[in-house]
Amino acid sequence: MNVLAFDASGPTGSVAVIKDGQLRFEKTINTGLNHSVTLLPMIDEAFKATNLQVKDCDLLATVIGPGSFTGVRIGVATLQGLAAPWDIPCVGVNALEAYQTGLTNEQKLICPIRDARARQVYGACFQKGVRLMKDCIQKIDDYLAMLPETEEGYLFVGDGVSMFEKYLRERLGEKANFAPMHLNLLKAGVVGQLAIQYQDKKVSGNKILPLYLRLPQAERERLRKAGKDA
Repeated sequence: MNVLAFDASGPTGSVAVIKDGQLRFEKTINTGLNHSVTLLPMIDEAFKATNLQVKDCDLLATVIGPGSFTGVRIGVATLQGLAAPWDIPCVGVNALEAYQTGLTNEQKLICPIRDARARQVYGACFQKGVRLMKDCIQKIDDYLAMLPETEEGYLFVGDGVSMFEKYLRERLGEKANFAPMHLNLLKAGVVGQLAIQYQDKKVSGNKILPLYLRLPQAERERLRKAGKDA
């Protein structure tokens, strides 16, 4: 099975190719939200490195959120554009689930967080691969209040860690633990791994939709103005 997986949902962009269960190519760059410029060239590089073409893929996967509205749209649109001509099956992967995938042997509660701006995070909570909390978008204090109590402590991971690490240490003391820095970058190899795991849920590309936990900024602004005009 040939799998192309990629992520454009946050500050990092990542592309991977998995062939017959082996990771044959993976590239991750952390240059900010310029995925409209970098994603397709990275995919082209992946195909050249593995001697594949789009039509050779048996499965496509991308992160559908939660994350940057623009980045998620770029990822989903790219997936749909690649899949349509060849009717390639697709899987959408949850970013917060992807972050905790490599930490399922931990006794601590795994707390993936992504920066949602205005001191908000996209967050969830897992333990040994089991989801304990639904995805949410909350102020950091409200998110912490929602976490289950534990004697084992919390292990935070994700691109929100760099913004909130100091605050989390102050709030939680010794219960605040942090994954190795490289795990805070969401990598496409993990996205591909989850896509294979969930391939029984594969669908056509046009059925892969963004996972938004709130309305986009433009829509929120439109509703705010409509309320004022009412």
